[in-house]
Amino acid sequence: MNASRIFLAGHRGMVGAAIQRRLARENVDVLTAGHETLDLREQADVRAYMERERPDVVVLAAAKVGGILANDSFPADFLGDNLAIELNIIHEAHRAGVERLVFLGSSCIYPKFAAQPIREEALLTGALEPTNEWYAIAKIAGIKLCQAYRRQYGRHYISLMPCNLYGPNDNFDLATSHVLPALIRKFHEAKQDRKSEVVVWGSGTPRREFMHVDDLADATVFLMRHYDEDGPINCGAGFDLSIGELAEKIRRIVEFEGRIVFDATKPDGTPRKLMDSSRIVAQGWKPKIDLDEGIADAYRWFLEHQAEEHSRTRAMRR
Repeated sequence: MNASRIFLAGHRGMVGAAIQRRLARENVDVLTAGHETLDLREQADVRAYMERERPDVVVLAAAKVGGILANDSFPADFLGDNLAIELNIIHEAHRAGVERLVFLGSSCIYPKFAAQPIREEALLTGALEPTNEWYAIAKIAGIKLCQAYRRQYGRHYISLMPCNLYGPNDNFDLATSHVLPALIRKFHEAKQDRKSEVVVWGSGTPRREFMHVDDLADATVFLMRHYDEDGPINCGAGFDLSIGELAEKIRRIVEFEGRIVFDATKPDGTPRKLMDSSRIVAQGWKPKIDLDEGIADAYRWFLEHQAEEHSRTRAMRR
């Protein structure tokens, strides 16, 4: 890499931690700052950090994230916090002379009823999914900020759009997590409590694409080297499955012997969300981790960190 110092914003999150693991294999210094020392929502703090550290590259993996319930319950937080983080980091990176920045987005930027598989050109061609539009709008703004600084200042700022991610360091809090980690926890606790059934939100028919976060980390480093274009680039597993199929897969991996019950009174979200990742594949990258293998890996991590996870959940709810 043509860089010696990389500032990784959000290194404690699932995505950031995976990128940090991947960057450990490169000959670079990875700069990190926890929220106890740097509040990314405060412009003055971010400016002082950038002026002091002067990184060569910035990887923007920091974000306020959560599932349907969290997005619906805290729309101002999901919109406001993410807008502040993106604007502060991208603008202050520019002020500090950072030429290269990678912004991590989300597949939820695309319209609810986009043609499948979703191509990058679908951005802003239709209405968003209402249950996570606050987060989606913030991520779209991040893409546009990268494009604006490219066009006005010639910065090499790019945007990477991953599909649904999972893996070590995921959030397993049922009040704020995404579907895959939530199901791991639900099936595990049902197994421990000897329950006869697990209730899954929605009809089970929506289809989703899931990729292990270590694959995304590898794609991030790959694109640092090989991608420098104005528009976002998709990064996904290349296949999807229904929530019902996912639930059955997790039930089997966790070894829960009860039945699955779908609560159709709860929202389904977008009917289908499969991304077209042909552009990154054409450049020579593809994911390596099998879904069953990846879910088993995430479950092992959950089992190893249960006490820590429960403490974190209690702290978040205070």
